[in-house]
Amino acid sequence: MCGRFVLTHPSDALARIFDAVPDNALPDVPNYNTCPTTQIHAVTLQDGTRRLRGLRWGLIPRWAKTESDGPLLINARSETVADKPAFRDAVRKRRCLVPATGFYEWTKDDKGNRLPWYIAPEGDAPLAFAGIWQDWTGGDEAISTCAILTCAANTPMAAIHDRMPVIVAPDDWPLWLGEAGKGAADLMRPAPGGLLRMYRVDPRVNSARARGAELIEPLEL
Repeated sequence: MCGRFVLTHPSDALARIFDAVPDNALPDVPNYNTCPTTQIHAVTLQDGTRRLRGLRWGLIPRWAKTESDGPLLINARSETVADKPAFRDAVRKRRCLVPATGFYEWTKDDKGNRLPWYIAPEGDAPLAFAGIWQDWTGGDEAISTCAILTCAANTPMAAIHDRMPVIVAPDDWPLWLGEAGKGAADLMRPAPGGLLRMYRVDPRVNSARARGAELIEPLEL
């Protein structure tokens, strides 16, 4: 799954990289500990134009009466996303890309302590997680919300966790966003094994309130 991630790329740089028109109000960056229910950057396609927007991480189903009604849907399993009532309309009509510099995952030691790992690409380019989004209008005003798709882990990631975010390669961004016809379902697969590096980081990141670039520094073991 993907429950925390990092974004350090500035908003103007992301707009250039994704060839998207940026909204006026975007989440603050850098963010070394992005948590569920916060506003995150996302690229959506609306009226044929890519937009860099802020979306609430945690998709709210249309039938929810409140923001906290039901489970927190931060992830959607790629194997079942087209069948689940909360996701199936969004995955057909409202797909998005979620930029990330890297993400966290956890293992446990023999005492049950949670040991955080940081996973990031080898280069400086951001990752693009496959996402889905929709507006929820159960409150006084509409809230744009999203979830990140996950798939089975590739071989390196499987040593840490059995799931990983679906990562969309730049050449496939048009297909995922709906600019290049049908076939987006074929992109919901594990990333190539050599794409990511991973290393242990300080357990301070276990706290959702932890901040700072030191969170992604390699832990000396």
